[in-house]
Amino acid sequence: MAKSGFVSEINVTPFVDVMLVMLIIFMVAAPMMSEGLDVNLPQSKQVEVLPTDADHMMLTIRNDGSIFLDQYKVDDLEQLEGYLKTLVKEKNKTLFLQADKEVAYGVVVDVMGRIKAVGIEKLGVVAENAQVAQAAAKAASPKK
Repeated sequence: MAKSGFVSEINVTPFVDVMLVMLIIFMVAAPMMSEGLDVNLPQSKQVEVLPTDADHMMLTIRNDGSIFLDQYKVDDLEQLEGYLKTLVKEKNKTLFLQADKEVAYGVVVDVMGRIKAVGIEKLGVVAENAQVAQAAAKAASPKK
């Protein structure tokens, strides 16, 4: 004897399959999204490793003068002060400044002055370890 009517059960197997695929995609893609912006950093002999916790933000100045707070472009310096106040100072985060070595010194000093004017006390400057950079350059150069 056959039942007539609708089946009132929900088949969740396709939903679970899609969610597992999405989870795998995000697990693979997430580390790639936190790589940061491409900047040619200045070199220094003494460099400490950046902390890996989420209590910091990165302010980047590229060689073309464009400014980014983490991966988000900041259009003008007045807007930067507002972002720094709400995203860094009010949340008590540490700010790291990484500027391309080709950026004019005056631009970096202007940005640092604005950071200080907002009231941010925790500021780090990012540089590349000179010894590591020289070793990488030797390894990348063709052998004769």
